[in-house]
Amino acid sequence: MEIRPILSTLRRHKTAAMLIVLEIALSCAIICNALFLISQRMERTDRPTGLANEEIVRVNASVVGASRADADARHKADVAALRQIPGVIAATSTNHLPFDSSSWNSSVSLQEDQPAPNLNAAIYMGDEQLVETFGLRIVAGRDFTADEYVDWGVIDAPGADVALPGLLMTRAVAEQLWPGENPIGKSVYVWGEKPIRVIGVLENLIRPNDNGGPHEHQYSIVLPIRPVFGRFVLRTTPDRRAEVLKAAVDVLERNNTMRIINDEGTFTEMVERYYRQDRSMAWLLVAVCVALLVVTALGIVGLASFWVQQRTKQIGVRRALGATRRQVLRYFQTENFVLATVGIALGMFAAFAINQLLMERYELPRLPLAYLPIGALALWALGQISVLGPALRAAAVPPAVATRSV
Repeated sequence: MEIRPILSTLRRHKTAAMLIVLEIALSCAIICNALFLISQRMERTDRPTGLANEEIVRVNASVVGASRADADARHKADVAALRQIPGVIAATSTNHLPFDSSSWNSSVSLQEDQPAPNLNAAIYMGDEQLVETFGLRIVAGRDFTADEYVDWGVIDAPGADVALPGLLMTRAVAEQLWPGENPIGKSVYVWGEKPIRVIGVLENLIRPNDNGGPHEHQYSIVLPIRPVFGRFVLRTTPDRRAEVLKAAVDVLERNNTMRIINDEGTFTEMVERYYRQDRSMAWLLVAVCVALLVVTALGIVGLASFWVQQRTKQIGVRRALGATRRQVLRYFQTENFVLATVGIALGMFAAFAINQLLMERYELPRLPLAYLPIGALALWALGQISVLGPALRAAAVPPAVATRSV
């Protein structure tokens, strides 16, 4: 079936054809951007934490009227008691945990007097069992030794000028500071005015929140400082988390009757709660895409059915002149393909326009070109499937019946 008769027919039905073209264009523009946003949300929820997610529980506590004088000793006693709980693999105290309400961050510089830092990173603190408790993987260098840890009381003392012996940084930080180089033994300025030597590189350790933007979520540094902030983390087997968590709360309350348990739970609960809005947004966008596809399909079916009814005589004449059912079917499918192609072409320009607006208003990245053919193929397939029913009905009309129906 030639294109010229199809174009001639479409010119005689400009309004209906234009409505379908605009509907397909709008669907293409929105679906391409929606698929991109869904992908962004899912990539965000799939970011590696670097921790043993399924094995960690945590308890956040505070003490009423706590004295700073013996804070280090009391905190060490609490951690030692937690490590005695049956089923505990390792336990530590830290200044914050990923996806918690607290966040410690610091500028990182290669030179002491440079005008602007190289980057900003999350600062984690913990004792000798922090790496084991978190389940962190060291890919270069080594962990801290026992004599390299410093108590918070020493760091926080008036006039203190303590030089930390080393730090651990994530591979993302090392690559940003020294691309392609070995960072072990190099120094950075991150805590105070004295340089700190890099002794180990971690594969991953996600930041507590999204400070710095989506491309900096693995900018983290671990310092050998024993904190006293009441954030206790325990590692156990997945099947014993509830048991260990209950025992940890009991131990902490028994060690100090003035202690208040502010929050408790598993790390997987924290991850789920943190990404809940992202997953909800992704499902909402999926629903929008499905609704647009349904509306577009209904529009195509309705228009094709209307045109079959209006062109019954034309179909009968073509059949009487020798057109086969397959040729009639191909005619309507080609007609739909032409309309869909024009709509998709307009939709691609609209997709970039919408993406440009999202980039300016919400700082989203540029829409990758790969999403355009995905949207185009989906709409082409939808158009062919939607027009199939009316086209089959048209192809099934006998020439004699079509002639008598006029």
